[in-house]
Amino acid sequence: MNSRVLIAICIAIAALTGRVRADDADALKKAQAFFDQAQTDYLQGRYDEAAKEFQDAYAARPFPQFLYNVGASFHMKGKKASDVEAYGKAVEFYKKYLSEEPNAADKPKVEKAVGVLEAEIKRLKEVPAAGSGAGSGAPTGPSQEVQSLGEVKVRGLVVIESEPQGATIYLDDTKKGAFATTPWSGSLDGEHKIMLEKKGYRPVDTTIIADPTKLVVYKGGMSQDSYLSWLDVTSNVAGADVFIDDKSVAPRKAPTGTNVAPGKHIVWVSAEGYDEYQETVDVAPGQNYTVKALLKGSPLGRLDVVGLGIEDSAIFLDDKPLCDHGPCIKNVPEGDHTLTVTRPGYKSYTKKITIQQKQETSVKMIEAPEASRSDAVVAYVLTAVFAGGGIYAGLQASDLHDQLKKEIAAGMPPPDSNDPRFLRGKIYAISADAAFTLAGITALTAVYYTFRDKGPPTRAQIDARAIAVTPEIGRNYAGLGMEVHW
Repeated sequence: MNSRVLIAICIAIAALTGRVRADDADALKKAQAFFDQAQTDYLQGRYDEAAKEFQDAYAARPFPQFLYNVGASFHMKGKKASDVEAYGKAVEFYKKYLSEEPNAADKPKVEKAVGVLEAEIKRLKEVPAAGSGAGSGAPTGPSQEVQSLGEVKVRGLVVIESEPQGATIYLDDTKKGAFATTPWSGSLDGEHKIMLEKKGYRPVDTTIIADPTKLVVYKGGMSQDSYLSWLDVTSNVAGADVFIDDKSVAPRKAPTGTNVAPGKHIVWVSAEGYDEYQETVDVAPGQNYTVKALLKGSPLGRLDVVGLGIEDSAIFLDDKPLCDHGPCIKNVPEGDHTLTVTRPGYKSYTKKITIQQKQETSVKMIEAPEASRSDAVVAYVLTAVFAGGGIYAGLQASDLHDQLKKEIAAGMPPPDSNDPRFLRGKIYAISADAAFTLAGITALTAVYYTFRDKGPPTRAQIDARAIAVTPEIGRNYAGLGMEVHW
């Protein structure tokens, strides 16, 4: 008898669950149909019809974004016709939207719109009493403040559900950590990869393209799999990178959990300034296993490299890249380090610095440009000119000498001592020697100008400040936080 009652109860629960699921699916289809029609009416300027259909969509599935769209419809109706009643309804539904979505990303923008519309309502109500002559109470256009809000656009909506619900949602990759849990609804832009994971079920993923004018629904059907195992990874350092079996993929962020195939798996957990944690686990089919990573590391301080133009500078610590561009803020093990800052066209900077535990070492760079080498270029040009002149004069002197020697060798009487070639030869020879001497001097000058360090060097202002380490507790972690005391 008891077994029959139990079977009947189970059958009733299954039937009720199936009906609930069917009702949910039908409600979502109705909401989507109302949404699509409301979008069409909105784009064609039929704002009353659009507002009603968005309300019908909300009645079918109460997504807060639908309330925003109702407000936007009345907002645009009020703006087109300076309609006080429409503005009032816009304010009403904007407030309902914020009430149901208190942490909305656009909350400041919506609150600003509410304030502007309430002021506009007051202004329009005062128009008939503003004067007593002809034309009193005539329609007026929207104020400059209303105009500054721009054209209001209704929003599309992305709905992510799973069967069963309660699955963890990852958006694009696991490196960002868990995005939300199903069911979820909200606004997204562009193309995204959606991954769903739930303990005891096979993970599923898909790619969606969020359209700002449509209601996009993704429902991941997750099949139960008693063969799969579930691996939870926690760490004493919140947000530590977690790799499972493969370090070449994007890491997960601790704490995290995922389905794994039965068998042996290697888990690595790492965080900046800590020694890497590694554990090999052997999980059986359907088993849940938890890795508790206790990271140990060197005491840390913080290095902060800033300065004008630091965005174009590369920062190295102990000859290893620290940041490919500034500003550079990194946790660094305490002790002595060599800091190097380089920037194209500027003098490099190298300095021994000491990082102390629980202190921030601030390095404010004052980078000096490389000095112009134009004086070296001028010296090299003069060297070439003098050397060329010396070669020319030397060749002329040698030519005159050869002519005189050739005449003597031919048996001709020695030339007259007053022959002008003697004087010209001497002048050319002396000029050649002088030119080569000047060329040597300018060459040495050019080399000096090339390698000398002109102008002020690159320098830095270094300051150290204490960092307070305080306990922090969040929704998904507990740990230590660091705060700089100025």
